[in-house]
Amino acid sequence: MRLLLICVFISVTCTNISAQVFFKTEYFGTSKYQVTEGDSSQTIGNSKGSAMVYQGGINIPLSMKLNEKNRPTMWSISGGGAYVKLNNRNFTEPLVIDEILNLGLSLNYQRPLNDRWSLKAGIGGGIFMPSTKLSQIRYKNTLASASVVFIRHLRPNLDLGGGLAINNSFGFPMLFPAFYLNWTTSGRYSVHISLKDGLEMSAGYNVNKNLRLSFVTEINGQMALLEQEGKDKIFTHQYVVLGLRPEIKVGKRVSIPLTFGLNATRTAQITNRSLKTIFQDKGYSFKASAYASAGLQIGF
Repeated sequence: MRLLLICVFISVTCTNISAQVFFKTEYFGTSKYQVTEGDSSQTIGNSKGSAMVYQGGINIPLSMKLNEKNRPTMWSISGGGAYVKLNNRNFTEPLVIDEILNLGLSLNYQRPLNDRWSLKAGIGGGIFMPSTKLSQIRYKNTLASASVVFIRHLRPNLDLGGGLAINNSFGFPMLFPAFYLNWTTSGRYSVHISLKDGLEMSAGYNVNKNLRLSFVTEINGQMALLEQEGKDKIFTHQYVVLGLRPEIKVGKRVSIPLTFGLNATRTAQITNRSLKTIFQDKGYSFKASAYASAGLQIGF
């Protein structure tokens, strides 16, 4: 789970061939806080919490040319941000923080290599703060990343790829494997599976041109780089969401996705900023809770 979150932040390539803006607000209901070690879990006192997540982003193509198979050669720029407010209660130890601010910017490039293969590459950076006080930004709160992914077009609706990404999540440049998956079926009933900027799976039914109903599963998250007791730390906030999503379409360019369901688990923990924390068997998280979100997507 923690490795997937790292991949979310190093996967900065833009996947839209047209300009797009999105906003999203997420609510996580109150649930108890627990520690899991091996196969056993234990609630920590009366500690509990809820959360609100506010996100937004924009993708802007700078130049684009389509080939005969309608695949783009494109330069684009992407920017985004997220603010998380954690309502933590009854904690007697500094196991969690109260807010997260993430801001990022990336330059992206993609092009077809031949009829079967394409290349996606990106370079960018971001700020990952445990507060909204920009005056407190230090070098240790920043990350830089770059990635190169080779994508195989297996079918007209199925792309699968892999490559390498590099970033300094653990305080020094390090290579990670990078993965890409995009599978979509069309028609009145459709399925979509995407592993690009997180994991998203949906199975939906197009009621009419203005309404689509879907069952969705998503994994996403945010993080903050901080110092605690004189040591560099990472606070991870990652969640798995299951829900029903009605998506209202207003014309051809505006959609309003609403999601109601369950947050199956919500990781929230502070760990050392070192590679070995990926492999540790002990983790802290909030239990399952109610979940709701509302979004706005605008294409240009």
